[in-house]
Amino acid sequence: MKLGIVGLGRMGGNLARAALEHGHEVVGYDPAASAARELAGEGLEPAGSLPDLIDKLPSPRVVLIYVPHGDPTERVCEQLRGLASAGDVVVDGGNSHWEDSRRRHGELTKVGIRFLDLGTSGGLWGARHGACFMAGGDSEGYALIEPLLRDLAFDERATLYVGPPGSGHFVKLVHNAIEFGMVQSIAEGAELMIRSDFELDLPALFENWNHGSVIRSWLVELMGDALREKPDWSALSTYVEDTGEVKWVLSWALEHDIPSPVVSDSQQALMTYRDLDSPAAKAVALLRHGFGGHPVHERAEQRPRS
Repeated sequence: MKLGIVGLGRMGGNLARAALEHGHEVVGYDPAASAARELAGEGLEPAGSLPDLIDKLPSPRVVLIYVPHGDPTERVCEQLRGLASAGDVVVDGGNSHWEDSRRRHGELTKVGIRFLDLGTSGGLWGARHGACFMAGGDSEGYALIEPLLRDLAFDERATLYVGPPGSGHFVKLVHNAIEFGMVQSIAEGAELMIRSDFELDLPALFENWNHGSVIRSWLVELMGDALREKPDWSALSTYVEDTGEVKWVLSWALEHDIPSPVVSDSQQALMTYRDLDSPAAKAVALLRHGFGGHPVHERAEQRPRS
């Protein structure tokens, strides 16, 4: 397949590399021209603009979008609505709000463009070595790109057509809410052990837990890796980056009277971690860096509460 990718940052760039390794042809566009030039050395065909990207693709065109949610995604989708043709497939692989995805589906369907909201999980490692995809929207569009997604997925079970427009992004953001709760519990466990009066080899312990224990998981593995790579946390800031999408899920849950205490407490903890010297806060920051590449700040970079 010859496809286009808009946004060649950490996620889009790694997915482009994975697609190239599976024999696909990739045309890439990023406002930062250096991103496309770097990937050109690995086989990507750079495009100088969105119109140029569209011109380089055969019909029906397949365009994957991996830019930040909100205005950047809105601008790209609006431009593609005027550039793409009936039968083309536009895929938003970012963490957009599901209601925005429903609206975009309606707008693009009016001009015959097939739109998919594609939840993409697995972090930076998954984008490079095998991600998890959950798609909502045009079922015929999904059938067209499913072979590509199977090549980019972790295994054959890691790509799924979820259902109608918006459903792919909705389930991905619920996934992120679950992730918040899991990250918080692992971080609190790390703090309990750090503050205990036992001399514990925490990297070895997390490695032990990841072989047969009830809580074995990639997040446990990442916590062990972080403890091994950064044994001294004294220089780390407790400021934890928050991209904000889980707040959308919590707002929806409140509107529908659905109790979500663990997710809610995890979101609250994330905000309290911005001015406390807490080992759990540093553990959360390191975990979020491990799976998503979110920044870990040094104490000198501690940000004041707004």
